[in-house]
Amino acid sequence: MTGCTYCRPREKIKMGMDVRQTLGRTLAGSLLFTMAGWSTAAWPQSNAAQAALSLELQGKPTEAEAAWKIALLEHPRDPVPLAHLGLLEARQEHYAQAIGFYRKAMALNPAMLGLRLNLGLAYFKDGQYKQAMEMFAPLLKAAPDADETQRLTVLIGMSHYGLGQYRAAVPYLKDASDRDNQNLPLLLTLAHSCLLSSQYPCVLDAFHRMVALNAESAEADMLVGEALDEMKDRIGATREFRAAVEANPKEPNVHFGLGYLLWMQGQTEEAAQQFQAELDSDPEHAQAMLYLADSLIQMNRMEDARPLLEKLVKINPASSMGHLDLGIVYAETGRAQDALGEFKTAISLKPDDVNAHYRLGRLYRSLGKTGEAKAEFDKSKSLNKAADEGLLKVMSKIPHSENSPQGADAVPAQK
Repeated sequence: MTGCTYCRPREKIKMGMDVRQTLGRTLAGSLLFTMAGWSTAAWPQSNAAQAALSLELQGKPTEAEAAWKIALLEHPRDPVPLAHLGLLEARQEHYAQAIGFYRKAMALNPAMLGLRLNLGLAYFKDGQYKQAMEMFAPLLKAAPDADETQRLTVLIGMSHYGLGQYRAAVPYLKDASDRDNQNLPLLLTLAHSCLLSSQYPCVLDAFHRMVALNAESAEADMLVGEALDEMKDRIGATREFRAAVEANPKEPNVHFGLGYLLWMQGQTEEAAQQFQAELDSDPEHAQAMLYLADSLIQMNRMEDARPLLEKLVKINPASSMGHLDLGIVYAETGRAQDALGEFKTAISLKPDDVNAHYRLGRLYRSLGKTGEAKAEFDKSKSLNKAADEGLLKVMSKIPHSENSPQGADAVPAQK
């Protein structure tokens, strides 16, 4: 086994959507703040409180807020004005202020009906998912009916999701989707969580449930495509991304995902077409720009690649692959000094990039700098050797096939 000195850089990336976009659509109907009996069981007795409630019910938040503050001055130990002030702030999306009022109300009456839920919702909408779960967890244990159980299960699952705790989110989202098996956004979110926690069979199961709903979803096809790619089924992944393109050619990232799979399989020309299609929809798509340029380099279209890469490194100066490819273009078109700067930048961003060291060594050699060239070639060789040894170490731990004698020592793979 030898190192890949000449191969193109392979920067494995996720091909999917911005998973955060699923939060709102999954929780539609679950994020409504409620008065939860505040105007009945805890009916305010003062004139100011009655006036405040009337103004609130009329949809006059500014006037209602002023009236509730008067009621609070009259009854500073009454949690009702504080709860309503929190509700008014929350409905205006002033979540930090709402949290302050709700917390003060809870300090006066922690058992006030609906207050803990509203505080949890304010925390959730403010992005404070850990605090939100602290509010929701005891409510789930005491949920009075199936509807409230479902609402809180979704909210806790999505709180884990918002924290990036995808494995923890899966059981909640699975329970919720089992109870509401017609909810496509919920199934999509479950599939996202399964994918992001590397539970690929779970992604496929969610996808089959979506298919059973006769739901044609480009996003679902992309998710299962990503899962198949992670499971090393590149043919299946490509098939699913083609289906996604057919289902909705305007779906964000769908052309890029298909292009990336084709690029990985060496189908450079078709990959370039897909990257261009993504750029036609989103001209600032940095990854499509990068991989289109790389495809053009592989097709020896250096001058077509150059403006793409020059734009890319301006909008994303941290792209080591972008700087490396731009260095290749400059080196191949006679701009040696510019290439030198780009290769050095690529190495500073990714010091263990074998290809960058090798390309820099070649450039030094062409400039007659034999000492510098040898240093870069030696570096690329040492990186290759380290990569080979690391792979051998991993392979040596793989057990023998079922036909091997029990207890036989693992034999390292041979170079």
